[in-house]
Amino acid sequence: MSAPLRGVLSALLTPFDGDGRLDEATLRRVVDRNIDGGVHGVVACGSTGEFTALSSTERKLVVETVIDQAAGRVPVVAQTGAQSTAEAIELSRHAEQAGASVVMVVAPYYEPLTIEETKRYLRTVAESVGIPVMLYNLPVATGVNMTPALVGELAREVENIRYVKDTTADIAQAGRLIHNHADVVATFVGWDSLLLAALAEGAAGVMAGTANVVAAQLVSIHAAMGEGDLHRARDEWAQLYPLIDAIMAAPFSAAVKTALGATGFAIGNPRLPVLPLDGEVAATISRLASALPPAPVREPATVG
Repeated sequence: MSAPLRGVLSALLTPFDGDGRLDEATLRRVVDRNIDGGVHGVVACGSTGEFTALSSTERKLVVETVIDQAAGRVPVVAQTGAQSTAEAIELSRHAEQAGASVVMVVAPYYEPLTIEETKRYLRTVAESVGIPVMLYNLPVATGVNMTPALVGELAREVENIRYVKDTTADIAQAGRLIHNHADVVATFVGWDSLLLAALAEGAAGVMAGTANVVAAQLVSIHAAMGEGDLHRARDEWAQLYPLIDAIMAAPFSAAVKTALGATGFAIGNPRLPVLPLDGEVAATISRLASALPPAPVREPATVG
């Protein structure tokens, strides 16, 4: 799909069965749930999808499964960053060949790279494919913060670097990306509790793992902001915020899986060594998720 990415992108969960094996059938249901909720795109093998717990073969299978199930209904973003440049290139080329719309590339996530190493890695991976690339700035995991100036520099040097996911939890940094570099790169904010602030600031969109649980509600808030109805957006956001805040305060993938399970959608546990949430935290998140009001029903937009 050639249209630019926008709106609410869901960072998909990766389901595992009781023996810890990839559950392809449930993954397909996760894709459908998100698309049925109105999201504008889905993301395979992101942090919410526990990509670091997947083998390279499993990552390819997840990407293929998501692309097949999405069936062109929405763009698919494949997160292809890896510990080595060679593996990141292999995963990126595979995603392109499988039909991904965009590849998202995080820096290696154990030994922090220098800025020059980070730039070389990102340039090399981006230049290995012909589809658009989204830089994934996740300094809490990589030890390297890609500043707005660095993101702008890379986007001006490498033609297919067109997006950035900023997961710094720093709305001031996101603002500098949005206002100073929008001519070359579109900014998606990847910190769920900053969704309303990001949209109000003018971000191209948001990438949210909590969309697995509340896709329709987040899409409704995005629509309200697009219509200039801040009052409605704030009212709807206030209803969601306690759940999102509780999820953000807990181990994230486990918390999203707990919340989704509380809605009646069985998703299973994180892959070991990550454990399910402890009883008190899980009970709080489950209570908040099960008490959510349904998403507002909106009349479809008319064209013309």
